[in-house]
Amino acid sequence: MHVGQSPSRSTARLMIVLPLLASLGLSGCGSTGFTDMASAMGTDMFAKQPKLAPLPVSIFVASTRRDDVRLGDVIADGGVHHSMVTVSVPPNHQPGIIETPTFGKPNPSKHFALTGGRALTPERFSEDIATHLSGRVGSNRDVLIYVHGFNTSLDEARFRLAQIVADGRFGGVPVLFSWPSQSNLLSYVSAKERATASRDPLGQLLRDVAATPGIGRVHILAHSMGGWLTMEALRENAIAGQATLGGKLGEVMLAAPDIDLAVFRQQVARLGGGANISIFSSRDDKALSLSSRISGDRTRLGAVNPQDPKDRAALEGLGVKVYDISSFSSGFIGHGAYADSADVIRRIGAQLGEPRKEDATEVAIIRAPDEPEPAPQPAASTAAANPVETAPLAAPVN
Repeated sequence: MHVGQSPSRSTARLMIVLPLLASLGLSGCGSTGFTDMASAMGTDMFAKQPKLAPLPVSIFVASTRRDDVRLGDVIADGGVHHSMVTVSVPPNHQPGIIETPTFGKPNPSKHFALTGGRALTPERFSEDIATHLSGRVGSNRDVLIYVHGFNTSLDEARFRLAQIVADGRFGGVPVLFSWPSQSNLLSYVSAKERATASRDPLGQLLRDVAATPGIGRVHILAHSMGGWLTMEALRENAIAGQATLGGKLGEVMLAAPDIDLAVFRQQVARLGGGANISIFSSRDDKALSLSSRISGDRTRLGAVNPQDPKDRAALEGLGVKVYDISSFSSGFIGHGAYADSADVIRRIGAQLGEPRKEDATEVAIIRAPDEPEPAPQPAASTAAANPVETAPLAAPVN
């Protein structure tokens, strides 16, 4: 809007809502089956085990940020750049919490801390992922790609993925896709443009990782606006004939996705049933409530109400599952329940690690770098056909 012009109705609404965003501290950014996770879960599936030393978590990072840190001799230039970092998870870490210092530098014995990192060329990035996968069997051959949401710094994203790996006990290789969302509440409107600019790089990352020798499945966990970015990248890959990533696409988990319901229907339709999509929604997510107001009072996918016939009808026949985690929401905003709740993140980890029939006879094969991987077989769609199906995310472990 130029100086001297009268604000439009949508701009006026935005001028009213943005101060509310700042006051609430919006933070970023995880046929239809509706499941209330609270009713599907029993007691804690893991007994607490004392830790004597920090747990190192190696994370591969593909980033389109301009303000990325310098690692080695590679400097972020606004393009896609790659690195591998080590995040230490403190001893006696409490699941669902990212322990950070109130001020000063982190102490690895008490806090999450970045303890190492090096820049990688695109070729070395792929080679090192293949090396980490070499010799593994079962779900440990899987890669989990995490796509953060709005208002998330690079450090926050790396720490969040390390927490997800530790709390979910994920045994595969974690990869972070970081886009320039910035830690600035007032950049919410322009964040969608930055996410749009990162669609092609994310789509390329998905294809490259899926082509890694020895890989099992490529899982995706995307939070908030990162859910929109993920669905757009999958949609573009589907248009290019890569809807299932050559049969390697596994779970697509959208946590509090900031996506318009009508847009989501179009995205899923393009995938043609080739993705196993789960939605983690909460009726008490105030961040998505504000996003809805900014968007003209349009319902966001991450805030669908399973008890509302209109919401159920909007997702009818799409082959997705919706897990209602409203009862696990904590804090005033309630936008990060998928990872802030120890129970929910552990169930997500259990789902990722669930044995697959095709892994029953799998043996570890260490291939030479120039030895081709056998042609992948398309994965069968596991989407539910019943629009009112309910099933727990993972069976309780006694």
